[in-house]
Amino acid sequence: MTDRYDQGMATRRRTLGDAHVDRAEANKTAFDEPFQTMITEGAWGTVWSSDKITPRERSMLTIALLAALGNFEEVAMHIRATANTGASKDDVIEALMHVAVYAGVPRANHAIKIAKETYAAMEAEK
Repeated sequence: MTDRYDQGMATRRRTLGDAHVDRAEANKTAFDEPFQTMITEGAWGTVWSSDKITPRERSMLTIALLAALGNFEEVAMHIRATANTGASKDDVIEALMHVAVYAGVPRANHAIKIAKETYAAMEAEK
């Protein structure tokens, strides 16, 4: 693997946690391995590994973008990641308020529903 892949995997583990990454790696097949390598190098090894903004800020941006574009499948994963990135519940609701104004109330509303469910599950797991 490349240095970018190794950096990406380290950042991915630091952000999402070992358990999540271990599950994802265990589910990887020959079919999706090229895709997994690409996102590990590109998303995690380049974008998430950049020191130009903080992990907290990157977390808020990611959640807002996922919600604004209606890509709700990954919202819960990134809400869980806030435990590692330092983005607070207040940060998340502020990001989703921006989504409501700039991308639409229904998308923000759905993301808020997912965030509430995910935070409740996280609390129950403690």
